[in-house]
Amino acid sequence: MQDLIQHLHRSGAAFPLDEIALKAAVAIAVGMLVGIEREWSQKDIGVRTFALAALLGMLSALIPGPLIILSAASILIIIGFLNFSRAEAAGKLEATTSIALMLVFIMGVLVGGGHLFTPVACAILITILLSLKPQLRAFAGDLQPQEIRSALLLGLFGFVIWPLLPNRFIDPWSLIDPRQVWIIVIVVACLGFVNYVLLRIYGSKGVYTTALLGGLVNSTATVAELATRLPAAGLEDKLAPAVLLTSAAMYVRNLVILAIFAQAAALQAWFPLLVMAGISFFWMIKPLRAQRQAVASTEKHSEPEAPGKHASLPNLGSPVSIETVLKFAALFLAIQIAGTLAQRHLGNSGLQIVSVIGGLVSSASTTAAAADLAFHGKTSALQAAIAVVLASIASVLINLPIMKRQSGTRRSLPTIVAATVIQIIAGAAALLLEAHLAKLF
Repeated sequence: MQDLIQHLHRSGAAFPLDEIALKAAVAIAVGMLVGIEREWSQKDIGVRTFALAALLGMLSALIPGPLIILSAASILIIIGFLNFSRAEAAGKLEATTSIALMLVFIMGVLVGGGHLFTPVACAILITILLSLKPQLRAFAGDLQPQEIRSALLLGLFGFVIWPLLPNRFIDPWSLIDPRQVWIIVIVVACLGFVNYVLLRIYGSKGVYTTALLGGLVNSTATVAELATRLPAAGLEDKLAPAVLLTSAAMYVRNLVILAIFAQAAALQAWFPLLVMAGISFFWMIKPLRAQRQAVASTEKHSEPEAPGKHASLPNLGSPVSIETVLKFAALFLAIQIAGTLAQRHLGNSGLQIVSVIGGLVSSASTTAAAADLAFHGKTSALQAAIAVVLASIASVLINLPIMKRQSGTRRSLPTIVAATVIQIIAGAAALLLEAHLAKLF
């Protein structure tokens, strides 16, 4: 009997036991991952069906011949019956579930063929897309024509215009490389557009979510909008924490831009930028706690909040339009040329002066210009890091006169001024420490 059991469990050359066990486990896990989401969505087919479909695909790939075609046909028959019954009962098709089932079968085939990363990654992405149905539907339903044009323009800029540009310096002073300039513009525009989409989806969840995502898109414009709308909506007590959160988001965004184009400079700039972001974030905790305590103490005796009491989303506009992109490109190019010439003729101090001036206008453009200079070896990583930190400080400073012009910000302004001064002192100290350590090592 023992010999018979060993014979049945004997591993063949075509089907090694450990490999088959791993493939079966991955196929079932992939199917269950997508099936659980369909089960939560109360669809007619769920965890077991999706897991079995993936397992069928995996087994079909192990046996050469027409079996994989027959298996695919059986999946299509199941999809046909599913849609037929659904159409009779509710008058609509289960298109999403049908496509998901077919994709799970294909992922099972890939697992059977020895591919693990592709099906697992696709299963995770499919599950995320399926679970985001409410957010995506709300976003698509509220989509504006300019936002659709923005997505199309990104494709135009990246896949049509960029390959046509010269991949060399077009001037005798080696200042302008059109393709290099354009790729930086595209990457920064893509980052802005992604943050803008997140703002449109999640910005309605609260003032602080709006401040955080708005700071990733355009911190100066967000501060201007918050300083106008929050006092008008009777929410001035939220203004200081919101502005500080916007500044923290701007620091992180600049660090990400720097890390994309000049990793060595990002390693020099991360400490002072994150120090300033941390101070800005933790400074907002105190007024936030005071607000929560005040709400808790008056909650039982207060009337329900009026529907119009909430501030609307900042009107930042899409960061991807022909006008916006061309403005950013012109500003980036101007800062890059000025920084290059200042570096050549005035040394490092000239670059830092240009960075401060550029930061007053756009810290994102200045960060991208400094990163490009460091990437091409026109300045050192440390000097590029200093330029980005100074540009970020200048961007925070420009918020103060913007807020001072608004009549409803008097109570919040002292808190923001104090927090800004501490951020600058801490950032400068961290930057000096970074420069000192760079000289030592």
